[in-house]
Amino acid sequence: MKAMILAAGEGTRVRPITFMLPKPMIPLVRAPVMELIIQHLKSFGIDQIIINTSHLAPLIENYFRDGDRLNVQIAYSFEGKLVDRELRGEALGSAGGMKKVQDFSGFFDGTFMVVCGDAFIDLDISKVLEFHITKKSIATIVLKDIPRSNVYKYGVVQTDDTGRILKFQEKPKIEEAISTVINTGIYIFEPEVFDYIPTGVKYDIANDLFPGLLQANKPVYGVSIPFQWIDIGSIPDYWEASRLILLEKVKGYSIPGHQIKKGIHTGINLKLNLDKLKIVPPVYIGSGTSVGDGAEIRGPTVIGSNCVIDPGAIIRECLISDYTRISSVAKLERKIIFGKNCIDPSGESLDIEEYHIGWVVDDVRKESEISETHKLLIELAKELL
Repeated sequence: MKAMILAAGEGTRVRPITFMLPKPMIPLVRAPVMELIIQHLKSFGIDQIIINTSHLAPLIENYFRDGDRLNVQIAYSFEGKLVDRELRGEALGSAGGMKKVQDFSGFFDGTFMVVCGDAFIDLDISKVLEFHITKKSIATIVLKDIPRSNVYKYGVVQTDDTGRILKFQEKPKIEEAISTVINTGIYIFEPEVFDYIPTGVKYDIANDLFPGLLQANKPVYGVSIPFQWIDIGSIPDYWEASRLILLEKVKGYSIPGHQIKKGIHTGINLKLNLDKLKIVPPVYIGSGTSVGDGAEIRGPTVIGSNCVIDPGAIIRECLISDYTRISSVAKLERKIIFGKNCIDPSGESLDIEEYHIGWVVDDVRKESEISETHKLLIELAKELL
């Protein structure tokens, strides 16, 4: 069976991170979430994969290349155009992206799978395929029952006793939701679905294709089986997913690096003295990072690669991206530091440069450019503290 991973969206609910990274490239501890998806597909023998790209497409294509590193074959379908030597994404929608691939080569020549590129899953794909075939379905959706308080974020589905889809409801108000069963963005399709997708226009699977199939009285089913589905569709989702991984509550996810002490995982080439630090696990520290004496790191926390944590800095429950410098006067609690952004788990953020706090948190590669004024501010802050 062949597969397509949907990776063309702009990831608006994960901004400002997705101003710098496509959503499928956001790391869960260290690995981009889409890499985990590809590995899972490969474990079920799915090794021919199309990825549609648009927003920041080169970051995806240059990372995965042709798939050899992961022992799969990967091809890309770019949605957009080159204007004045600048790539401009023009996503065609999830169904429109599928249609573009099929119009080009007829790639999907049998039953195929489509999965969104923004969630960690451990789904038993063979069971879903068996259900799909048994029901003689043209399209099968993997469903999940969630708390009613969260239905507003997803497409809600209503089925009959056999699993046949009766109705869809996209991101309803909590009090208006027809059920608490949602569409996870994981699908099995037959090539016949392309008869219901127009060419060259923006067309969505949930909002356009499925209602069209129901109107045509085609057999569309939903299947619900136990599996982990760790969504990173928003900043709060990303925050929670990272914490669950560090707390080892995600089955099948192995924290990378090696464990230098219970609950403390690291990469290589670190500069730190555990005897002179206060580290409360779970904590991951990336390769090439320096942690100064007297620093405090309290988990769940991820510190990226090539970071500099100055002596005395306090970091509590944070996600810190690569090449970040945390000064000795910093006291960070429950923050995501990503590039030039300091982000609260709720999604609120501030621009480090705009707020002139680079003397507290900054890019380590700018360290040699720290002005004498910033050095004086750090020394003054130390005296005041």
